[in-house]
Amino acid sequence: MHEDQPLVADPNNIRLAMLGMVDGNGHPFSWSAIINGGYDKDGMLACGYPGICDYLFAQPASALGIEGAKVTHVWCDDAGDAKRVAKAACVEHVLQKPEDAIGQVDAVLIATDIGHEHVERARAFVEAGVPVFVDKPMVDNEKDLQQFHQWVTSGRAIMTSSCMRYAHEFRDMKLRLPAIGPVEAITVTMAKTWERYGIHALEAVYHLVEPGQWLGVSNTGSVDHNIVHARHTSGTDLVLIVAKNLTGAFGHVVAYGQNGRVDARFEDTFHAFKSQLAAYVNYLRTSDQPIAWGQTIEQMKLVIAGIRSRDEAGRYVPLTEVKHVH
Repeated sequence: MHEDQPLVADPNNIRLAMLGMVDGNGHPFSWSAIINGGYDKDGMLACGYPGICDYLFAQPASALGIEGAKVTHVWCDDAGDAKRVAKAACVEHVLQKPEDAIGQVDAVLIATDIGHEHVERARAFVEAGVPVFVDKPMVDNEKDLQQFHQWVTSGRAIMTSSCMRYAHEFRDMKLRLPAIGPVEAITVTMAKTWERYGIHALEAVYHLVEPGQWLGVSNTGSVDHNIVHARHTSGTDLVLIVAKNLTGAFGHVVAYGQNGRVDARFEDTFHAFKSQLAAYVNYLRTSDQPIAWGQTIEQMKLVIAGIRSRDEAGRYVPLTEVKHVH
């Protein structure tokens, strides 16, 4: 595939299917509304995620919508959820099963965040040649990483990312790093589980140091309170705290340099989500992958190594131990 060659038939009329919903993740509601440019207020109020209503309702109407793209089909693991998404986000068609989207849309978004489910959620679309966006984390185990690597290296159109990569708070933070001198350490705090939200913590800080240079991790915490120490060739130490009840410190980053410190807090969810979704739409229009595949591989290895270390009483797991090729 050559850059600037569309992955879809009509780059100005991209039909998307929003697929899947798991407990604790309301992306089908918010993502569909952001793309489609509007929502049914009563339907959105009934979505069960007050935070989604807060950031959607705070936006002017002009902020919603991604030109030339529309979520036309939705499927959720629970049929009732799919109907509620369709009403709330003005989605025209509710699918009986996800594979029914093949032939009806140009691309799909798998809007779930349980990594070990993603190979099977994506398989039918990848094999049919339908471009796929996979929500974070793409995987949480070595076998599935190998499968996605095989698909991508054979030319399949797959993109994955966390919205934290697009958060302006952390992009702005990078511009302030020179003032503190050489960075000795970075800390980031995140709520929920390492399996599902460790990638959020990683993407918040991944761009602050040179990618491709991470060595390995130790997770000396527990399932509910992960304390992950990641080592980098530069000597910068990264400590990621991902804990079940740390909601008040969701997305806090502090960088410590020899001359001071800088910090940032994730607050603008709408901007991060819209930027992330716009990047996928642009990928469909140009085939220009916005995230180097090697970076995705490294991030997934960090996630997997963090799980393995925790399961093995905090053993240091070098990334070279996690294999992405069969």
